[in-house]
Amino acid sequence: MLVSHKRILIEWGDCDPAGIVFYPRYLEWFDGCTTALFLAAGLPIQNLFRSHGVLGVPLVDVKARFIVPSTFGDELRAESTVMEFRRSSFVLRHQYFKDQVLAVEGVETRVWAGLDPQDPKRMKSRPLPPEVIARLSDNRP
Repeated sequence: MLVSHKRILIEWGDCDPAGIVFYPRYLEWFDGCTTALFLAAGLPIQNLFRSHGVLGVPLVDVKARFIVPSTFGDELRAESTVMEFRRSSFVLRHQYFKDQVLAVEGVETRVWAGLDPQDPKRMKSRPLPPEVIARLSDNRP
């Protein structure tokens, strides 16, 4: 599977009063790492969504394990990959390493979604395009 890498520098504003990263920041970083994974696959999302007539890949499930705290000034190395493809969704794993130690691990499920033809105020899942699966798998055609 394709793995994307990203560095995250912990800044003062990322931390809570205890001086450790405020946990919702990780969810924001998961989202940024998902975008980075698509980019690493050669699929910039702003063009990809438009070309496939979808609104995006909304998050429908998320889990996180906080193993080692991170503080102001730390640098994390993020690794993201797709663990599983389903008909219209995919499961990603984000791992954040502090030095060589796994500090945080997150798992997300996202859905390939467009407008619901029956109700344009709602979204509806759509099958993942084979070329998107191939690129995110690093099995490029």
